[in-house]
Amino acid sequence: MCAACSPSPTASTGSRRRRLWDLPQQCHCPVIGVCFPLARLRQLVHKALGNPPVADDYDIHLGAVAECAKRSRLTELLHKDVEARFAPHIRAFRQAKEAKAVAQLWAQAVRLGDVSGAFWAALTHPRCDEALQEVLLRDMHMLQHQAGAAVRVDLHQFQALSKENAVLTQELGKVQERCTRVINEKSTEIEQLHAELVHVRASNIGQATQIRFLQQDIEQLKNAQPAHDQVAKLQKKLALLTEHQHQLQTQNAELRHALAQAERLVRQQALEALQPAPAAAEPVPEPALQLHAKKVVCVGGRHTNVANYRAVIEQAGGQFAHHDGGIDDKHSALDAVLAAADLVICQTGCISHNAYWRVKDFCKRMGKQCVFVDNPSATSFSRSLRGVQLTAAPTTVAE
Repeated sequence: MCAACSPSPTASTGSRRRRLWDLPQQCHCPVIGVCFPLARLRQLVHKALGNPPVADDYDIHLGAVAECAKRSRLTELLHKDVEARFAPHIRAFRQAKEAKAVAQLWAQAVRLGDVSGAFWAALTHPRCDEALQEVLLRDMHMLQHQAGAAVRVDLHQFQALSKENAVLTQELGKVQERCTRVINEKSTEIEQLHAELVHVRASNIGQATQIRFLQQDIEQLKNAQPAHDQVAKLQKKLALLTEHQHQLQTQNAELRHALAQAERLVRQQALEALQPAPAAAEPVPEPALQLHAKKVVCVGGRHTNVANYRAVIEQAGGQFAHHDGGIDDKHSALDAVLAAADLVICQTGCISHNAYWRVKDFCKRMGKQCVFVDNPSATSFSRSLRGVQLTAAPTTVAE
């Protein structure tokens, strides 16, 4: 049927939509070009003919447009396909009850850029008259021009993007190569660290096992030696006794030195005795002991002689105080007694070793006069005090 003889679309009052072969001839080209992608069109032609088409895309397009003028197997396949693919658009346009509403839906679809389904749904709508059909064809014609221009612009952009993509692909390849190399290096390092970690863990497990075994051995030894605490106490006591022995050895060395000096003095006196004695002279009386209310502290000595010591000191006008040197009295009171003394008498023969060294150290530090007496008798005590000058520097006298 030619274009002149084809019926012009008029406003229909029914609900029947037009089929593909019912459309005017001027509508077939835009419908085939817009509503059917080339790949899908080639598949439908292949299905209708039974053989794959050998023509190019343009010839297939022309053949399909020509075939739309009548109802055939190909046009039925094309109609069925486009109805199925654009079913949502058809349902949306079905709400329009007049040509104006159809035109509004078409304009909205154009603004949104979704024209393929809207073009088919509007063109086949029962309310599509000749004026609306002309609007649809004009709009689609201009959209195709714009699409062609956009394709050309997109082609240039695509070529530029292709070049940029090639450069980026090359750079990406280099980056991937570096990343692969780094990953391999890190993988090797991780494997080495993992091996070291396994070795350290094994070593720690071995050490922990050895520690547990040693702890068990210690517990067994403690259980096997019930007197372990007693042994520790004895060891501590042995250390104290060893220290005391060293102190006694030091004191013994000092006493030996004093004895050697005394022996030399005795020998010298013996030699002087062998010499002729000078004319007898009148004996010089020993000076009387005067303490002038000074406080004298006696450390050590025999308890039976303490009263005699007190009598000697008080007869000389002094004040007497006594400390037993740590035997009965406490060591903590010794420093307080020594601090109040003007003169200290230390009975070396009857005093503890600790008290002896404390007295000697205290008198040396505090500048106290100190007399050391070997013999605890009252006579030796009195003889050691004769000639002592309390105002002089501290001195040591031993018998």
